[in-house]
Amino acid sequence: MPSSPTSTQRAGVLRVPGFAAFVLARLAAVLAMQMQAVVVAWQVYDITRDPMALAYVGLAQFIPMLLLLVPAGDWIDRFNRKTVLALSWVVEGICSALLLWLALHPQHGIVWVYAVLVLFGCGRAFTGPALQSLLPQIVPREQLAQALATNSMLMRAATIGGPIIGGLLYKLGGGSLTYGVCLASFSLALVLLPLVPTYRATTASAHTSGDLRHMWQRFGEGVRFIRAHPIVLGSISLDLFAVLLGGVVALLPIYANEVLQVGPEGLGLLRSAIGFGEIAAGLYLSRRPFNQNVGITMFIAVLVFGLANLVFAFSSWFWLSFACLLVAGAADMVSMYIRSALVQFSTPDGMRGRVNAVNMLFVSSSNELGEFRAGTSASWVGAMPAAVLGGICTLVVAGLWMRQFPTLRRVKQFEEAGHTASRR
Repeated sequence: MPSSPTSTQRAGVLRVPGFAAFVLARLAAVLAMQMQAVVVAWQVYDITRDPMALAYVGLAQFIPMLLLLVPAGDWIDRFNRKTVLALSWVVEGICSALLLWLALHPQHGIVWVYAVLVLFGCGRAFTGPALQSLLPQIVPREQLAQALATNSMLMRAATIGGPIIGGLLYKLGGGSLTYGVCLASFSLALVLLPLVPTYRATTASAHTSGDLRHMWQRFGEGVRFIRAHPIVLGSISLDLFAVLLGGVVALLPIYANEVLQVGPEGLGLLRSAIGFGEIAAGLYLSRRPFNQNVGITMFIAVLVFGLANLVFAFSSWFWLSFACLLVAGAADMVSMYIRSALVQFSTPDGMRGRVNAVNMLFVSSSNELGEFRAGTSASWVGAMPAAVLGGICTLVVAGLWMRQFPTLRRVKQFEEAGHTASRR
């Protein structure tokens, strides 16, 4: 058995045994997901020329993630997390292979693409919680915050680079080339995963009852844990409502076309501004992680996020709008860094799967439903009033949560979250 990672506590987090392999495996998988997402959306719209067809692309993946929330959280806590993660990547790789086959046989209808996306959503339901639950078993507790920042920064880079690479591959060789590269990326992730040693694994016995009633009982323990711990509940619900009510990503095409009048190339820059802000903040945090006044800092980051979006809402100058989105992305990364660390420090290892499943549902809901909220609000009252209202709602949410969750506001260091949880 490899030596414990405690011997590398003072070294850089990338020198922790297995962490680099873990990050590279996850990077390969995320790049595959992002490349595949942009090409699927392009192909679906190219075939149908119907904007609602794009909505069904997201819905086909979100519904199975929602329905599989309970078994995903339960199985990740009952079985080997590396095995669960590997199986989820196998399913996603099979989906890339099926999309490759459909690209080579275009006579098949769009319904089969949606069917593959449903299967892909089933795999994603297990991927996110498994990855979040596995990371604390790889790095020592003292380096967990730094590992989260490094991991988040690299995943944000993949989120930006994946669509760009996917678009270039599609231009060079169409869907067949892109899906082939996606399949190769998932295969690479599966090859790297066995190189990741895990420590301090305390998952529940797989021999405990797996029937639906007991599964719901175990998942209910995770939900009750979240409700009983203000640090966890406050952290994930703050992110949910702040992004759900205040996000402006869905409004960017309207702003680029009607307010800023910069065309599609300007829209690309606006979309990239958020990602560049996230990467810059993530890079800084990965090099200089902080562990002081983390609770109030998270609230300040959410307030900055809301203010940046509010200034963006009123801006008619492109570079001011770009700067606002850059600041909003950086603030969102700081908030996510603190929230992720607080949830990880607060949650016992044997319950991480269930807690992270709920957390992933909140994150997915804030992103997917947030775009739906922004779009419908813009159709009712216009883009600018919708963006202004969203920014104001984010500020209100941050103020209410500061008052409602004083324990979260007063957290000084990440370790305090674990101590608070252990005392309950």
